[in-house]
Amino acid sequence: MKIAGTHYRTIWCTADGLVQVIDQSRLPFELSIMDLATATDVARAIKTMVVRGAPLIGATAAYGMALAAREDASDENLKSASRELKAARPTAVDLPWAVDRMHRKLSVLPPAQRPEFAFREAALISEAYVEQCRAIGRHGLPLIRELARTRQRVNILTHCNAGWFAAVDWGTALSPVYAAHDAGIPVHIWVDETRPRNQGASLTAFELGSHGVAHTVIADNLGGHLMQRGAVDMVIVGADRVTAAGDVCNKVGTYLKALAARDNDVPFYAAMPVSTIDWSIESGADIPIEERSAAELIYMTGRAADGSTAKVQVVPDGSPALNIGFDVTPARLITGLLTERGLCAANRAALRLACADQRAVNEGEGA
Repeated sequence: MKIAGTHYRTIWCTADGLVQVIDQSRLPFELSIMDLATATDVARAIKTMVVRGAPLIGATAAYGMALAAREDASDENLKSASRELKAARPTAVDLPWAVDRMHRKLSVLPPAQRPEFAFREAALISEAYVEQCRAIGRHGLPLIRELARTRQRVNILTHCNAGWFAAVDWGTALSPVYAAHDAGIPVHIWVDETRPRNQGASLTAFELGSHGVAHTVIADNLGGHLMQRGAVDMVIVGADRVTAAGDVCNKVGTYLKALAARDNDVPFYAAMPVSTIDWSIESGADIPIEERSAAELIYMTGRAADGSTAKVQVVPDGSPALNIGFDVTPARLITGLLTERGLCAANRAALRLACADQRAVNEGEGA
């Protein structure tokens, strides 16, 4: 996608083998590129949310394994890197999926062949995510086009950031939005601010504005009111993990939007590549939910009148804070799941039918 007319991806490898990422912790006020030289650098970038979003975490972790192989291609080092990378974030299933795929394929090769293969494989995973996200947009476009037949513009609400900043390019939930915008369909996006890290206000608004998509940032708690007024035509969110039964784990606050959507007969969709489905978990109650530092809730970062950025405290001294990063939306509240395979119902039978070859994917034959 584009920033100031220039095409960017969120992660890339230079001709001389340097892995670079957009540092999302500095957005929206500074576009900064960070170099990642080791697997430890990658783990730190994932943990501190320099990179975030399930597909991008998967792609970055794959390059982390490649960097580990280049540094030391021994079995012992690859096992150590695998453990370090998978410990960085517990909720997004694409992280262990990508690390395990890389580890599995590298382990059957002689050490001397591992570094070159690892970078090729990481690039394949990255490119596959791009094409999967593009396909999600293609499959989601008819939903928006149908709504546009009876409306002057289609108002879509999204939560957190599931655009190209959360992927390598295109994004998941926002891929249909970009496809519709590029096709000339008038769309307008209600952007939840998404406290406490404000990924909606800082990332989603930034990328939509950079690409020329009409949008309005709203307080997290305004969505239900807008639905009651008929100002929301559909909701599209991303996913960090989807169970085999269709429950969706996403940024905390997603469940509340799904409840409001159901009460107001607003279609609610979740978009993700099939690698985000965790076939080993049936119930959303069994998904490991990340609890992050209370400091993310206690402090906010913004731009001052003089143009400088500053961190300010917004909670009284001594008040404790609980910062749980994700919640689970039950399958019964979801109108449909958008994947690169198409639109399917959020239930076990539909997912198994849509992803009949997912076992091969889990074994590393695709991303």
